[in-house]
Amino acid sequence: MIKKRYVLNFPTQSGDKAFTYHLVKDYDIRINILKAEVYPGKKGSLLLELHGKKENIEKGVEYLQNHGITCESLDKAIHLDAEHCIDCGNCTAVCFAGSLTMDKETWKLDFDKDKCVVCELCIPACPLNLFRIDFR
Repeated sequence: MIKKRYVLNFPTQSGDKAFTYHLVKDYDIRINILKAEVYPGKKGSLLLELHGKKENIEKGVEYLQNHGITCESLDKAIHLDAEHCIDCGNCTAVCFAGSLTMDKETWKLDFDKDKCVVCELCIPACPLNLFRIDFR
């Protein structure tokens, strides 16, 4: 079993089809929607984490692409230079995913990489430029 993240971009005519349902039902893929901007009759996008067998994920992505949905693999992660962090908390104000939080007892920054959706908002928020993108 693997986990992979994808940004899906939907064409305007795809709003009436249950694509994610078919990924679950037909390809046995667990889906975690990390971010969504889908508007009926307009283009939309989803940031998904797909969990399943590698071959099922590949077949599921092919199914989506055959229906005009572009699938961009998110093969990058945010890295924090925690050693030099001053725990100012600026990054927590922009982290809508909740991966950057302040420990309420120690007032130290906590970074939960599993919650990070690589929105990159933390990068300009850090006054010391301690965040960077790592490509896998």
